[in-house]
Amino acid sequence: MITFVGAGPGAEDLITVRGQELLKRADIVIYAGSLVNPGLLRVCPEGCEIYNSAKMTLEEVIDVMRDGQARGKEIVRLHTGDPCLYGAIREQMDLLDKEGIPWEDCPGVSSFCGAAAALGAEYTLPGISQSVVITRMAGRTPVPEKESIASFAAHQATMVIFLSTGMLKELSRELIRGGYAPDTPAAIVYKATWSDEKVLRCTVETLEETARAEHVTKTALIIAGRVLDGDYERSKLYDPGFTTEFREAVPGKTEDPGKE
Repeated sequence: MITFVGAGPGAEDLITVRGQELLKRADIVIYAGSLVNPGLLRVCPEGCEIYNSAKMTLEEVIDVMRDGQARGKEIVRLHTGDPCLYGAIREQMDLLDKEGIPWEDCPGVSSFCGAAAALGAEYTLPGISQSVVITRMAGRTPVPEKESIASFAAHQATMVIFLSTGMLKELSRELIRGGYAPDTPAAIVYKATWSDEKVLRCTVETLEETARAEHVTKTALIIAGRVLDGDYERSKLYDPGFTTEFREAVPGKTEDPGKE
């Protein structure tokens, strides 16, 4: 069996219990060495075969999986964060399906969750934003025109931008072109949850100079939106005047007729 495992955002203790148990039983681990904390591999059993996929092609990864499966080995494919985001897992799963090799997927904690924790932020504040756009700048991997940064910025939702730290000047320009005011709060979170994590608060307009001052050039997430400042509405769910399925409104309070 091949199991795709989300390694979490970085800290060794933020992998899921299931993911760690799979590592403890693994005969072969193929891990994304450019992003996954190598400390996670300490729980692997003695004699476990370790491969760094940063130095491998897709075909070489599949060769290791095919050979391990033929030898009856338990194989873990360890991806950063949750592999459903920018993990390039679909192409691996499709090739395994073609060869009749069984696989499972063990989800993990995405780095965008780790970034929110580092910022003490809630991405979905009432009255500010109830949506989160997870996207990236176009680079060597293209982005469809209908998913451009500017087109998403027009919605004024919270934006979490992956894989774009080397293009911050262009990112600022596109965010502003799409509708964000230059002084919109923003943040750069470098290696969220790692021991060398950095949290840099700035504005949409000052992303590049902020990163340059702190020598951040990669392995960072960019967050933009008014959820990063202090103004928002109180949640209706815990409002004493709001009736829910589990609690009646407190008498004398203004009651919202809706339910949640």
